[in-house]
Amino acid sequence: MENSPYVSTTNACKLCKPLGACLAFRGIEGAVPMLHGSQGCATYMRRYIISHFREPMDIASSSLGEKHAVYGGGPNLKQGLKNVMTKYGAKLIGVATTCLTETIGDNVPMIVKEFCKETEWKDEREMPALVTVSTPSYSGTHMEGFHAAVRAVVEQVAGWDKPVRMLNLLPGFLSPEDLRHLREITEDFGYPTVILPDYSMTMDGPALEDYEKIPQGGTPVEAIRMMGSARATFEFGRTLDPGKSAGGLLDQRFDVPLHGMGTPIGLRETDAFFEAMEELTGAERPEKYALERGRLVDALVDGHKYLFGKRAVVYGEEDLVVGLTSFLAEIGVVPVLCASGGKSGKFASAVAAITDDILAEPPAVKEGQDFQQIEELAAELAPDLMIGHSKGYPLARKLDIPLVRVGFPIHDRFGGQRVLHVGYRGCQSLLDRIVNAIIERDQKNSPVGYGYM
Repeated sequence: MENSPYVSTTNACKLCKPLGACLAFRGIEGAVPMLHGSQGCATYMRRYIISHFREPMDIASSSLGEKHAVYGGGPNLKQGLKNVMTKYGAKLIGVATTCLTETIGDNVPMIVKEFCKETEWKDEREMPALVTVSTPSYSGTHMEGFHAAVRAVVEQVAGWDKPVRMLNLLPGFLSPEDLRHLREITEDFGYPTVILPDYSMTMDGPALEDYEKIPQGGTPVEAIRMMGSARATFEFGRTLDPGKSAGGLLDQRFDVPLHGMGTPIGLRETDAFFEAMEELTGAERPEKYALERGRLVDALVDGHKYLFGKRAVVYGEEDLVVGLTSFLAEIGVVPVLCASGGKSGKFASAVAAITDDILAEPPAVKEGQDFQQIEELAAELAPDLMIGHSKGYPLARKLDIPLVRVGFPIHDRFGGQRVLHVGYRGCQSLLDRIVNAIIERDQKNSPVGYGYM
């Protein structure tokens, strides 16, 4: 049997698994994310997240050292939980493991159960929910950590009482601006909806005179407890496995029907979301969204002459890339390469499902990629632009093509947390940014430097 050559990762097109879990926990009201591992892990993730969201980000840590790597980190974890409860008054503590604690074999759920038995509470109603999730970075990406944390919250907190007139919405890893827009849409349909997670306030809040240890906002724990009683669940993500997702768990455990669909980026995917909302709520879409759609269609016609035939490299989280690829195919841009650091095994089929009936030639679809590999592929494809996060900037600069920044992380531009990707409004915003990036490139390269289009 022939052995494949070993290739080291050079500038990874992904982030670590517990980072995604911390962001998911941050979207729950009164929650504090906690890492069971070394202090360095929490410090790195805090700095990385703050640079994108421009908001304070506390991540507690059990702060293991060399001794604990040998004898186990149970005592540190218990002390850390006690400190978080005392200093923060958290309603929920999300404990995510790291490479170190997974390697030494700490049984975190067992340690947490021991802690609960050993801790006396005057009033059990004041005891925070303790959620554990396994997130060793060597086994996946930040997206897998994000989805694993959401599933763990549903598995360990959600319950069932009696049917309730409400919907569950599991949007995946979107921007705070996306979450605000989704909330606006569900409210305009007049149907109560639990969005999990919802960090639209906790990661993009207003200026305050006094620092809050736990920022306002997030999905209430009480609402999560009711998710098993909802009428249905929307779960965005064409690469998700329902057998492992939070939406699939709600379906299996509580018989809450699951409506899995693509992230509503672009015209078709947004249409599908609105049609599903109309069917489930029995209400027609509000007039303002019909007008938004009409303006978008008009803009697609206006922008077509600038975009038709342009070639794009799209990279980032798998489901974001799938949504962006669908959108690009609609507006006449040819996605020549779709790349991700994820390895869901469903990436290629998801891209094919939304492009086969539009594109004459399918794009190259590569999973498990780093930027060295993306560069080697892109050099042969002669792209006109790149679409993805800030980590692709060195390559865009090297190829001398525009980079339209979307997703996470955006470290070299301001307002990454307010980029709108979803809905007709998000589609309009992306269209304007892409057209203007192409115009700016042509204007820059023009010998006359024209000032009128």
